Amino acid sequence: MKFGGTSMAGTERIRRVAGIVRRQQAAGHEVAVVVSAMAGETDRLVNFCREANPLYDPAEYDVVVASGEQVTAGLLALTLQAMGCKARSWLGWQLPIQTDDAHAKARIGTIDCPEMLASMAAGEIAVIPGFQGRTDGNRVTTLGRGGSDTSAVAVAAAIKADRCDIYTDVDGVYTTDPRIVAKARKLKNVTYEEMLELASVGSKVLQTRSVSLAMKEGVRVQVLSSFIDEDAPAADTLPGTMIVGDEELEGSDMERQLITGIAADKNEAKVTLTGIADKPGAVAAIFGPLAAANINVDMIIQNIAHDTGETDVTFTVPLADLPRAEALIAGQKDKIGYTATITDSKVSKISVVGVGMRSHAGVAATMFSALADRGINIQAISTSEIKVSVLIDEDETELAVRVLHTAYGLDGE
Repeated sequence: MKFGGTSMAGTERIRRVAGIVRRQQAAGHEVAVVVSAMAGETDRLVNFCREANPLYDPAEYDVVVASGEQVTAGLLALTLQAMGCKARSWLGWQLPIQTDDAHAKARIGTIDCPEMLASMAAGEIAVIPGFQGRTDGNRVTTLGRGGSDTSAVAVAAAIKADRCDIYTDVDGVYTTDPRIVAKARKLKNVTYEEMLELASVGSKVLQTRSVSLAMKEGVRVQVLSSFIDEDAPAADTLPGTMIVGDEELEGSDMERQLITGIAADKNEAKVTLTGIADKPGAVAAIFGPLAAANINVDMIIQNIAHDTGETDVTFTVPLADLPRAEALIAGQKDKIGYTATITDSKVSKISVVGVGMRSHAGVAATMFSALADRGINIQAISTSEIKVSVLIDEDETELAVRVLHTAYGLDGE
């Protein structure tokens, strides 16, 4: 079981979490719990590091920020003990959770857990701070922001858990953002691939890295709400969303729904370079420097060459990277050889995701005609096997999501 920062914010909420954990144990399960720091705590610790030394050593930064989860792990163990449960905390270095030595963004290598498994078998609840591990040289590491989801999936894989329940401030994965479409439905099942696509195109339910790890290790993940009343039924009986492999959903389920969900992402910016020479190597001169600077390019369109032997190239980058991208391109102007740069930060990427696309034609056509009927102009298109994304004007985001939700028959009762 994994509980995020909002669930752990203060002793009252920790008591509620302890109640949920105790119910699972009472139902006959062996339980390991991964916890995040209290909401806002990691930001507070990061600011201390910046104040102490703006050019901080990442290894010491990890020592400071890992302490947030250590506090909540200890408090949850204490609260469980007060309720009459056997419980103890297992810090990242005690299990241990071995990582590489990329401080502040470490990746998990192995988790050694025979001792913890023995204590769980003896009826003890294991409480593990998320987000932290240790290097071969016994230094504390952290996994990067949002890393507790990854910790939970990794622990679940290591102990071969039946399921990894991630409790968050939403009660499942919806067909789209319920704040945009009141008729959005909660999905019973989503495949790993669909969740990866949804997570990468703006659905903020789970961190992308945790989903890819779950897919690689075959960990069944359930997303549930932690904000449930004291007298609510056990999580097993409350429908969340199960994230599982294709094979679990084969047959009727796969045919049932063509499209799983629609995501919107306003954190995109569009860049157009005009008057580029239409010759080999011209495009590499644009995207090479961006790749070297770790700027992720998403949609790319190259127009047919004009009679002059020149072409235009349009692409999108994350909004936060737009100033850096512009500076890099300006610095390479002589090498690339373009006439002008046109940028637009008021764009939005709308994506339609579903494994059903593999076996059905016409998904893209439905999308394009539904948007055209409402006068929404498409500026760029990109596709994968189970996703179609379009770039539109940011002001039309909510309208586009509602129109597509209806067009694919996703509106619930």
